[in-house]
Amino acid sequence: WPDNHRSYPGFPMRALFNLRPSPRHIFLLACAALLSACSRPAPPEEPVRSVKLLTVGAGALQSSVEYAGEVRARVESRLGFRVAGKLVQRPAELGQRVKAGQVLAQLDPRDYQLAADAARAQLASATTQHDLAAADYRRYQALKDQSFISSAELERRNATLQAAKAALDQARAQLSAQGNQTAYTTLVADVAGVVTGIEAEPGQVLAAGTPVVRVAQDGARDVVFAVPEDKVAQIRPGQEVTARVWSGSASLVGQVREVAASADAATRTYQVKVALQGAELPPLGATVYVTPRAFSHAGTPAIKLPTSALRQEGQRTAVWVYEPATSTVKSQPVQIATADGNEAVVASGLAPGMQVVATGVHVLSPGQKVMVYQPKTVAVPVSSMQQAAKSIAVAPAASAQQGRP
Repeated sequence: WPDNHRSYPGFPMRALFNLRPSPRHIFLLACAALLSACSRPAPPEEPVRSVKLLTVGAGALQSSVEYAGEVRARVESRLGFRVAGKLVQRPAELGQRVKAGQVLAQLDPRDYQLAADAARAQLASATTQHDLAAADYRRYQALKDQSFISSAELERRNATLQAAKAALDQARAQLSAQGNQTAYTTLVADVAGVVTGIEAEPGQVLAAGTPVVRVAQDGARDVVFAVPEDKVAQIRPGQEVTARVWSGSASLVGQVREVAASADAATRTYQVKVALQGAELPPLGATVYVTPRAFSHAGTPAIKLPTSALRQEGQRTAVWVYEPATSTVKSQPVQIATADGNEAVVASGLAPGMQVVATGVHVLSPGQKVMVYQPKTVAVPVSSMQQAAKSIAVAPAASAQQGRP
């Protein structure tokens, strides 16, 4: 309180300190405070967003369906011994080129050689018995001519000779079969080719028919690839395909040779074999991309949109269509057929001439007012650009001259 309060005559100082607010004043102040606390500020106006537009039009499809396949020999055999035994040698190695008649593997032949010796001894015994029976028959034939013996006795000698002859033939056949068994202990290549697999090692005891090596025969080659269930009905034997080698730009022409009748148990896909044509074929195991001409749609006109223009609206795909009359956007459901590179092919929902928002579709709402984005470009005089280019070219030369002694 100022010191000159005494300059206000008649002012009751004691009354100033004894003032008390009335209940009515307290109620009015409380209501004013509540009203000021409950009032909300006005929401800011939503800004007019700038959007990039693209005009819907028909464009040619560029991509086509490709399948990755592998080059294989048309005939690939798993070779094994026709007899059982212990594998003692395997000269064939993986990737080795072999010729017809070349030794691939060898079994221990001692048991089969002993069996062949036994068969040879049986043949000698059968030969001796046959010679003895033949001499006896000739002697009895002379006695019959002189009427010293009966015909029945001669017939018995003839039967003995025939039995000896049959035993001789049997011994010869057994010796021949045993000789084949001995020869079967050596595994040789039937035709020229390349060893693509090794399935047995020296020291193993193998049963008859157990695969030892896998040989891909020289000659015709196929590309083997798999197609899904929804595409296999469009592939038929005899259709032409285009093959592209992964390791180079060479393009080959092939023909569908075989389509699997049943799906693979693991992948549920169908195997397709294509016969390659050409003088220089890719090596075995090379990766080849196959494009069936039945699946090729290159050059077909279609409506395509970038993936940035698509958005998910519940269970369907939609885009924002710009309405020039009101400068607003509306949601338009579309149906996507397939993909063409990085773009989506629209099957229905759009017509040529419509304007669609290309980017930023996730921040828009139906009926929202937007502004068309106009790229800003700075015009630079041609003389200034040429002068800048000369300055950049001259600067290194000047720096080099300054650095010289």
